[in-house]
Amino acid sequence: MHFKLIVALVQDDKTDLVLNTAREYGAKGATVINHARGEGLKQSKTFFGLTLETQRDVLLFLVEEHLSRKILEKIASAAKFDSKPGTGIAFQINVEDAIGVMHQVEKLTQELEKEL
Repeated sequence: MHFKLIVALVQDDKTDLVLNTAREYGAKGATVINHARGEGLKQSKTFFGLTLETQRDVLLFLVEEHLSRKILEKIASAAKFDSKPGTGIAFQINVEDAIGVMHQVEKLTQELEKEL
């Protein structure tokens, strides 16, 4: 079984929405890294050295490759990544090898057989 890593950088108020959407479309779990910072086209506004923008979360989803594009599109749509600037971004990376996911492989295999 081959996997992809979906990385989503989202406003912290969108984290639960993205997590729930990814799970609804096949993700079996996620890792959340809180309180990340980033900049887009415009630099962050500051006031006396304090950044005036919302916190970001980094969400990591290790998903089966046949499900990855659909999950990526659905989380982008749910969180309005393309329609509202600064909401977040998501991308996927090929995973060469993964260890510790054998307990998920059997369930994924059954689900994929039904879907494909």
